[in-house]
Amino acid sequence: MKRIFLAAVIATFAAGSAFAQDASCETKAVGKDGKPLAGAAKTSFMKKCTVDACAAKAVGSDGKKLAGAAKTSFMKKCESGA
Repeated sequence: MKRIFLAAVIATFAAGSAFAQDASCETKAVGKDGKPLAGAAKTSFMKKCTVDACAAKAVGSDGKKLAGAAKTSFMKKCESGA
């Protein structure tokens, strides 16, 4: 019984970290008036937030920023959530 409980707890934390990027953009999607964004404004904000988050991670193994085809490929994969 303890093993099943431990496996469930580990699975919960793993799933939570997988959605962390999306959750942070969701929590930031608030207008100037403090109300949550909706519709086109939310869609636009979420796309920009995702692109910004991926651009910050676009670094090669040598520590330099990616450029050209490598950056394009990385951004496409990152934005799709894969």
